[in-house]
Amino acid sequence: MEEVSADIRVEVGAPELSSEASSKVVEEEEVEGKVDGLSLDEPQEAAKKKKKKSKSKKKKEPPQQTDPPSVPVAELFASGEFPEGEIQQYKDDNLWRTTSEEKRELERLEKPIYNSVRQAAEVHRQVRKYIRQILKPGMLMTDLCETLENTVRKLISENGLQAGIAFPTGCSLNWVAAHWTPNTGDKTVLQYDDVMKLDFGTHIDGHIVDCAFTVAFNPMFNPLLEASREATNTGIKEAGIDVRLCDVGAAIQEVMESYEVEINGKVFQVKSIRNLNGHSIGPYQIHAGKSVPIVKGGEQTKMEEGEFYAIETFGSTGKGYVREDLECSHYMKNFDVGHIPLRLPRAKQLLATINKNFSTLAFCRRYLDRLGETKYLMALKNLCDAGIVQVCLRGVLF
Repeated sequence: MEEVSADIRVEVGAPELSSEASSKVVEEEEVEGKVDGLSLDEPQEAAKKKKKKSKSKKKKEPPQQTDPPSVPVAELFASGEFPEGEIQQYKDDNLWRTTSEEKRELERLEKPIYNSVRQAAEVHRQVRKYIRQILKPGMLMTDLCETLENTVRKLISENGLQAGIAFPTGCSLNWVAAHWTPNTGDKTVLQYDDVMKLDFGTHIDGHIVDCAFTVAFNPMFNPLLEASREATNTGIKEAGIDVRLCDVGAAIQEVMESYEVEINGKVFQVKSIRNLNGHSIGPYQIHAGKSVPIVKGGEQTKMEEGEFYAIETFGSTGKGYVREDLECSHYMKNFDVGHIPLRLPRAKQLLATINKNFSTLAFCRRYLDRLGETKYLMALKNLCDAGIVQVCLRGVLF
């Protein structure tokens, strides 16, 4: 029997948004009348005819989202203020951060960053809501990814490195836990008994929202999805300033491994995948250096003020461990790389394309194909061998 895993994640600092924009039409009626050049002897009827007709003006109604969604989110919130999501309160020992006027003032100074994150999060929310509606067995995985990514591009008003997709759509199936997206020409089809981890990201000015959810059509896998969902919620509640990362991991594992799932008459305990983690996020940097474990016994490092984190949980019916496979579909320019001389002209040209369109954000071959790049595999290998571009191998369970 194949091992399966589930992955649900959200970004701390950019929680899931659920409010919908609402509007009303305010009708104003202006009546202008003027009697000009009338004598007192003219009848009243004649005077009325010379009055200007009443004019009724209506304020322009704010746009509503279409189905399928195509209206940019920025147009739905004309004020430029994007809705807040769920706010997780601090624990008792950190309540002073909520009541301190100084801390609240510091947060107000960060408002432009929060607003950018909320815009990216609202795009993500609307896209995943739409994708959930159209998902069904028999879909070609390439078509699924293209539909999702094109919807993101419309709703976020894609604009070079200022707004767009943060990384390729991950749609890992069953025993593949993470980092798989179909390359051009892939014919993989989504099946009824598949467990798919759908992972995609959005960004505004490099401020990344990383969020994923698991899809399973067969209700047999519902306990596995529930375990991952509750473990994620626990991680969010435990996270906060001065919290040790190892404590977050211990809390996640306790909840995750309290679940069991019955598959084809056999009962399995759900296990946390010990070598997959959440992570801190920086501007144009999906992995900013700190890892959030999902098992106990991790690092004593603390979360610090001003940081963003993706709380990621992975539950499995297998041994709870993944290894890297040789198949690669995700690439990313090394964030800390300096100038490295290249001899191959085609590699220089490809690097220029990567710098212009992705900078240090992750990309895949389909994105290079979309930009019109051809015969680039040797150049891409040259960039990887030189340490300029990193490969993100898919993680498989065993």
